[in-house]
Amino acid sequence: MPSNQTTVLDPRAFDRTVKRMADEILEHNDGTEDLVIVGIQRRGVQLAARIAGVIREREGVDVPRGALDITLYRDDLQTVGPRPVVGPTDLPWELDGKRVVIVDDVLYTGRTVRAALDELADFGRPARIALAVLVDRGGRELPIHADVVGKKVEVAPDHRVDVLVEELDGRDAVIVVPNDAAGAGAA
Repeated sequence: MPSNQTTVLDPRAFDRTVKRMADEILEHNDGTEDLVIVGIQRRGVQLAARIAGVIREREGVDVPRGALDITLYRDDLQTVGPRPVVGPTDLPWELDGKRVVIVDDVLYTGRTVRAALDELADFGRPARIALAVLVDRGGRELPIHADVVGKKVEVAPDHRVDVLVEELDGRDAVIVVPNDAAGAGAA
């Protein structure tokens, strides 16, 4: 790991933040009725699973959850390369009339969320769509905001936010590193 990194959330703070986000999602939606939680590939899926787990612990309800891979909905697909890696989109239920919460790791320009909204539209018409992000780093290019934010951080344009999750990276953390450093979940 680069020595010039800044830790924003250590494992304990990460866990507390996810639990608070789950509570806020419940509060914003008046409970779990018609609630669906959808994570954006990659780390948003793991965060969505954890949020759903907290809701199950607190409410005794298994909230349906799914996954979106927005790769083919990106407005910069031509810059990704000739063979983009496309992960699974998994939305095995009807979205019409549901209250969908999109979960992502980092909110930056807003373009990932725009792509997620475009993809969700292909699966139905939810009653409401909300956005929950672990980190809001500012720097929006589109008029998109999160309804639930785990942590808001100011990040210089020449730095990025890396979200590490136990399931993929072997530990939970949020770190800020210079753009030239190699990282896991960069945004």
